Amino acid sequence: MIHRTRATAALILAEILAGKGSLSAALDQHRERSDYQLLQEMCFGCCRWFHQLDFLLEQLLSKPFKKKDQDLRSLLVLGLYQLKFMRIPDHAAINETVSATGELNKRWARGLSNAVLRNYRRREAELLQNLQLANLAQRESHPNWLVSALTGSWPEQFEEILTANNRRPPLTVRVNLSRHSRQQYMDKLGRAGLQTRPGQLAPSAIYLDRAVPVSNIPGFFDGEASVQDEASQLVPELIQLAPGLRVLDACAAPGGKTCHILESEDSLATCVALDRSPARLTKIEDNLKRLQLEASLLLADGADTDAWWNGEAFDRILLDAPCSASGVIRRHPDIKLLLTPAQVEKLVVEQRRLLHALWACLKPGGLLLYTTCSVLPQENQAQIHRFLGEHADAKYEGMTADWGVECESGRQLLPRADRGTDGFFFSLLRKLRKL
Repeated sequence: MIHRTRATAALILAEILAGKGSLSAALDQHRERSDYQLLQEMCFGCCRWFHQLDFLLEQLLSKPFKKKDQDLRSLLVLGLYQLKFMRIPDHAAINETVSATGELNKRWARGLSNAVLRNYRRREAELLQNLQLANLAQRESHPNWLVSALTGSWPEQFEEILTANNRRPPLTVRVNLSRHSRQQYMDKLGRAGLQTRPGQLAPSAIYLDRAVPVSNIPGFFDGEASVQDEASQLVPELIQLAPGLRVLDACAAPGGKTCHILESEDSLATCVALDRSPARLTKIEDNLKRLQLEASLLLADGADTDAWWNGEAFDRILLDAPCSASGVIRRHPDIKLLLTPAQVEKLVVEQRRLLHALWACLKPGGLLLYTTCSVLPQENQAQIHRFLGEHADAKYEGMTADWGVECESGRQLLPRADRGTDGFFFSLLRKLRKL
């Protein structure tokens, strides 16, 4: 049975390499399996280290695999991942990986697979020396284009960004401050045997020293806490909530920020959460229900204002725009395999479309908070710079903060190797009143 785990992982990796869906979507189909944790570890690890492992694999093959054998290529990458990164005895890693060729209907490759994996172990010192002499993208296991983009955009920080992208992410929770103080909830976590430390930026953020299922987080299902990165927990304070305001959370799914807004200010006149995906809108509904909160949910494309907006303007708009997610690679390592420069450019167009459309829904004097979980300037600073140039009634509202990198019209948090926040960009825009 164990070799079936390897075969499934290899097929998932091959599908991702072919651009057919995301890792999270693929793994969702297997959550009920008894071997799910092992499957998840192998899939995440292979995506995280694919470029490095594929470099090593190329040196062990006399010729590259044919297109129809990408599942076998993926299986051997998986075998190398076990030997290099996992605490699995060599004989078990090799034998189970070789046996998985049968599950892939490629028994002809048993000898090849066995030879490649055993040869890796024999030549490991030489191969790792070759890796140290390889280019930065291969050493740090990133696509070439992304390494070039990061070195060009963040010449002083790119090394730490690459390192952080390869680290396992921390589990961060947001305590419901309407129910507990942070210290009270940290004490409760401690009594449950969970070691914690407070966040440095958001008063609601708590880091857990080890990842656990949400069922092991005390009070989670009773609405006492939610899982949310510290960076996105900064939203309610930045958007300057107050009683009686009309608030729109555009692109709201899965609803973490919507719920945090409602937890932070319980006397809003209206809170509208909008998303264009029915399945994702259901996730917002589930989160609201768990936290015993209420918001108006709308299924629509935020930029198609004729389809959903009744003409009553909002005091505050949060646009957590669709983006490359280049700031959360540590959480979604398949981004390294799926994202392309062409896709980034399409996202830039979509962000611009949303910004322009939603600006019309904002009251004069109101605030729009633009955020992304990207570290690419074309989605962030450059996007806002162009928007301000095209809208005479838009003004960047400076943010008083001592975190992140201050940009011309925003602040950028970068992934850090010390298990801090995700990469996240914020820009707060005020709509000027007409004279």
